[in-house]
Amino acid sequence: MGQFQLYHNVVVADNAKAIPPTRKLDDPEAQWESILKEEIALRFGDYDGGRNYHIALNVDGYALAPPGIPIVVSPKSILIVSANVWDDQLRKKLHDEPKQITVFEGGASAVLGSGLTQSAEEQMRTLSRNMAYEVQKWMLENPHWFDP
Repeated sequence: MGQFQLYHNVVVADNAKAIPPTRKLDDPEAQWESILKEEIALRFGDYDGGRNYHIALNVDGYALAPPGIPIVVSPKSILIVSANVWDDQLRKKLHDEPKQITVFEGGASAVLGSGLTQSAEEQMRTLSRNMAYEVQKWMLENPHWFDP
C-alpha cells in the first residue's frame, strides 16, 4: 500500500441505528467502537510505509441476527459504515464524500443463521473483520492516495 502507515484509527458509533430484527447490546456504541478499532488495527497496523494516514469510520447501522427458527427464520447480520481516509502530511481527506460500505456476515450455513451459532460478540467480530477487509479493498482501488 505504498507509503501507508496507520496513524489514527477512529471509530464513532454514537449515531448507529439498530436495524430490526437485531440482538440487543448492552452498550452498542462502546462495543462497536472497540471491536471495529481492533479489527482495523489488525488489518492495517503492520504497514510501515513511513507516511501517516488516518482511517475514520462512522457506524451508520447494524443488525445482529437473533436466534431464529431454522429454515423458517434465518436472519443475517449486517454492518453499514461511512469511511474516510486522511493524509496527515497534507492535512486533508483524500476523497470528497465518505464511502458508505455495507458488509454481511460470511461463512454461516444457508440453513442456520449466525444467530443460532454465534454470540453477539462473535457476530460483531466477523462483521468488523469483513468491514476492515472492504475498507482495504476500497483503499487499494485508489493507489494514488499512498504514492503522492
